[in-house]
Amino acid sequence: MSRAAVPGLPSRHPIGGQLPALYADDDFAQRFTGGLDTVLAPVFATLDNLPAYFDPRLAPPDFVAWLASWVGAADDPERPLERRREAVVHALELHRRRGTRRGLLDALALAFGLDAEITGDGAATWSRTAGADLPPAGRDTVAVRVWPAGQAPEDRVRALVRTMCPVHVECRVEFLPAPPTERG
Repeated sequence: MSRAAVPGLPSRHPIGGQLPALYADDDFAQRFTGGLDTVLAPVFATLDNLPAYFDPRLAPPDFVAWLASWVGAADDPERPLERRREAVVHALELHRRRGTRRGLLDALALAFGLDAEITGDGAATWSRTAGADLPPAGRDTVAVRVWPAGQAPEDRVRALVRTMCPVHVECRVEFLPAPPTERG
């Protein structure tokens, strides 16, 4: 989308009308300032609507990618525009939940509209006893079961899971045709 020249867009602040009375009837001055009005009208329109540019639900499509870069949201131009807008709206919540089950589930829903189930805890343990023995290494992996299979490209889903899982946790992604309770 270009905001450079919009044919027929009137200026809300025509320069010719603001000139001294001496130039009010000057044909050259009025035509010259009319040309400037044509150039400045989109600038004024953008500035008049500036708050809408910072709202991802209202911003022009080309600004959504720019807003995503501001908040660290992954912007994929292949996704539908409404999903991209929602990813920007919820980016801060996702950053707060990064590395958690809820964060991964929310990211999959926002990015691809997928439902998922996460099993395993990645060998996360705790103890109330100071100096207790460490848990055995690699006791558990995290399984992320995603459905419906085929709704999103598997490589992109795996990449998202890799970025949202803690680096020390092994995450395995499984694609299911339906939720686990419906598969029988």
